[in-house]
Amino acid sequence: MDPLVWEWLSFGVRWLHVITAIAWIGSSFYFIALDLGLRKRPGLPEGVTGEEWQVHGGGFYYIQKYMIAPEAMPEHLIWFKWESYSTWLTGFFLLVVVYYAGAELYLIDRAVLDVPAWGAVLISLGGLALGWIIYDLLCRSPLGKNDWLLYAALFGFLVLLSWGFTQVFSGRAAFLHTGAVVATIMSANVFMIIIPNQKKVVATLRAGGTPEAKLGLQAKQRSTHNNYLTLPVIFLMLSNHYPLAFGTKWNWVIVSLVLVMGAIIRHFFNSMHAKKGRPWWTWGVAALCFAAIVWLSTFPAETPEEYDISGTQNPLYLSASFEDVRETVIGRCSMCHAQEPFWEGIGVAPKGVVLETDEQILRHAHEIYIQAGRSNAMPPGNVTEISGEERQLIASWFEQALAPKP
Repeated sequence: MDPLVWEWLSFGVRWLHVITAIAWIGSSFYFIALDLGLRKRPGLPEGVTGEEWQVHGGGFYYIQKYMIAPEAMPEHLIWFKWESYSTWLTGFFLLVVVYYAGAELYLIDRAVLDVPAWGAVLISLGGLALGWIIYDLLCRSPLGKNDWLLYAALFGFLVLLSWGFTQVFSGRAAFLHTGAVVATIMSANVFMIIIPNQKKVVATLRAGGTPEAKLGLQAKQRSTHNNYLTLPVIFLMLSNHYPLAFGTKWNWVIVSLVLVMGAIIRHFFNSMHAKKGRPWWTWGVAALCFAAIVWLSTFPAETPEEYDISGTQNPLYLSASFEDVRETVIGRCSMCHAQEPFWEGIGVAPKGVVLETDEQILRHAHEIYIQAGRSNAMPPGNVTEISGEERQLIASWFEQALAPKP
């Protein structure tokens, strides 16, 4: 597929993913706050456990919650599920477009594990499936009867999983996959547990029976997990834009701190909505966690020996114009994209992209083509005064070298 078409496909899918994620997280946060803020009063209708008055957009809303269901089921019932499903589906499609199709660039780091693209994709798919299976087994095990023991086990599992991903993928992909596993757990909770249990309850009530209490308890437990995992998964999904998060020696420890930081921030808002006070100490702990993350980011990742991708199999390297492209990239880009950037105010290479050697230029050829060849996104504000001829040189080099041969 044409690189420009693929780039726009990536942007379109990312846009959909962000939109659906906002819808899911927004409705989730709203219902959590609503549920925790419900008030009890004498004279509530049978089965109603709380009510709340709200005002929004110039109108007033009166909301009541039935712990199980009203005596007569309404004909029109809205199920909040498609936000979750759409978020996961668009996220997985984005994973395919960016990380699977661009495995050599974004997924694989041969200095970490030298595997073919198809092998890395299988590891990725296996990690997503295994993450949900182990999580579900932990919840169904005896640990599931004690919330605090279960939280400890799940925390340890996610940290171990994050460390495992750093042993097989690039740092960027390791963070993204930890977030993808968490997102899979959250969406699978909705698809496999919460919605099916609610449907069983509705079916039983419509048949005149009494629903099993465990169905509601199980759904509530999984919903609570989703609540506390939301902020960490947002951090992990955004982290691929920030190499100081994923490109450090202790990146998996950073994941563990993010899990703690996200959970205690949610605890603050949960306590506030439940009218149990505002535990301000949580922000102090969150600030300490963030400070620790900043400190850990000062430990650079171990620099492995470069591997050679510049041999006879690489048409970009064999191109007659590669030397001119190399000179352009070194002259116009490497003042920022260097192990030790010398552009004032730049402390680390943007997005972790270093462009000082042939191997590094070839590894990031697609990004150079899009950012500096087919657009003027780089350098920012054209501070290094790259000319139109130089941009055309980069674009022609990439397109001609990778064009199908007759």
